[in-house]
Amino acid sequence: MSRTPAVMVQGTGSNVGKSLIVAGLCRLLANRGMAVRPFKPQNMSNNAAVTADGGEIGRAQALQAMGCRVPLSVHMNPVLLKPETDTGAQIIVQGKRFGTMRAREYGKQKAELLPRVLESFSRLEAECDILLVEGAGSPAEINLRAGDIANMGFAEAADLPVILCGDIDRGGVIASVVGTHAVLEPSEQDRIKGFFINRFRGDVSLFDDGMREIEARTGWAGLGVIPWFADANKLPAEDALDLSHGQGDGSIRIAVPVISRIANFDDLDPLRMEPGVTLELIGPGTPLPGDADMVLLPGSKSTIGDLAFFKEQGWDIDLKAHHRRGGHILGVCGGYQMLGKTISDPDGIEGTPGTVEGLGYLDVDTVLTPDKSVVEADGTHIPTGAPVSGYEIHIGRTHGPDSASPLMHLQSLNSPARPDGAISADGRVCGTYLHGLFTDDRFRKAFLAGFGTVSDLAYSRRIDTVLDDLAAHLETAFDVEALMRIAENR
Repeated sequence: MSRTPAVMVQGTGSNVGKSLIVAGLCRLLANRGMAVRPFKPQNMSNNAAVTADGGEIGRAQALQAMGCRVPLSVHMNPVLLKPETDTGAQIIVQGKRFGTMRAREYGKQKAELLPRVLESFSRLEAECDILLVEGAGSPAEINLRAGDIANMGFAEAADLPVILCGDIDRGGVIASVVGTHAVLEPSEQDRIKGFFINRFRGDVSLFDDGMREIEARTGWAGLGVIPWFADANKLPAEDALDLSHGQGDGSIRIAVPVISRIANFDDLDPLRMEPGVTLELIGPGTPLPGDADMVLLPGSKSTIGDLAFFKEQGWDIDLKAHHRRGGHILGVCGGYQMLGKTISDPDGIEGTPGTVEGLGYLDVDTVLTPDKSVVEADGTHIPTGAPVSGYEIHIGRTHGPDSASPLMHLQSLNSPARPDGAISADGRVCGTYLHGLFTDDRFRKAFLAGFGTVSDLAYSRRIDTVLDDLAAHLETAFDVEALMRIAENR
């Protein structure tokens, strides 16, 4: 019985461009008329997307699904780790919360998740012509090899051929590819059928000798040198490390404090692309600017911890001065919770049970609860009457006098319409649980109009165009036919 063609893209390290290349290959093959599916057995990110059935997957797999022009599925990323502290993470399995574990505890557990991962892989195999699988980190991390389900452990379990991605922009790419070969077991070396070099600036022919050296030292086939793709920054980033410090030169200045566990930060991407907006990301130790029109408090994976981090930077003092000068404040999800009077964690979900004081700009209180809301939602932005769509992904319930002036009216599948968020008495502070709201062109246009800026950006259409451009970029630099032969001969 023949198996569905499939190939796994692994990298010489984290952030070498695997996710972007897989997204581009998904669109390239979809443009050729193929039914393509992305798959990542294990991902680590606080930037999650919500599926139609109320599950969570990594944002990179959501972008890859967009490349394939197919709906999101929890099976595209069956294990998602969402860091809550430096040593612990929330574990999402096939879209649902599985538990919270410390790194060592998860290390003992992950092999037991392999059957669930293989089940998801088999489901996708049954519905497509080819599967493009993305590894996590690097197979060279041999200290993590025991029980691995992210790289070679999964490749062996699913009997997948592998191609290796190296990033020349960070330097030392020959050593990173040849070094990866050196630390792998012979069976793993044989599983890798080819390699390619990503993010080359300038004349790619200058690396011809480098390609020949790598081929001679590894025995792997070179599949191409991918030139730098300048529009990569227009696509949603998965890692907070990819966030730039600022963007734009518009008349509206929006400042975003980058908290330590910032989550779902792709909320910011449409604003970053707006010509009329200057979006400034404020790093630790840097004061909030005194001339911002709005301070936007983003989502957080650990609201109480990030509230403490916010205050440690002195941002609470800066925010008070901003508000006193007449500035606006918007909190999204965790940022909304921080803007209230108190946050209570009676069950110790985020750490030691107890209650902490919030920033006090909204007369609401939040109680963190074990149940998690993960839903897509549509509705209306009450101040402007504009339609809005997005998704919720949070724990906790927020209520108080300011809830009587909600920011949104929302509707989710199989649930009654409900108010969401709150607006302060002076109208300059508001909060919402709705992520993805700025992706909606209708809402964003109305929101920015309130600050005197005209928006003509068609955000989703822009992302779709960039994916097509990326596919065309790969067509000229990557040996796609060799990739297909590798995938078909698994």
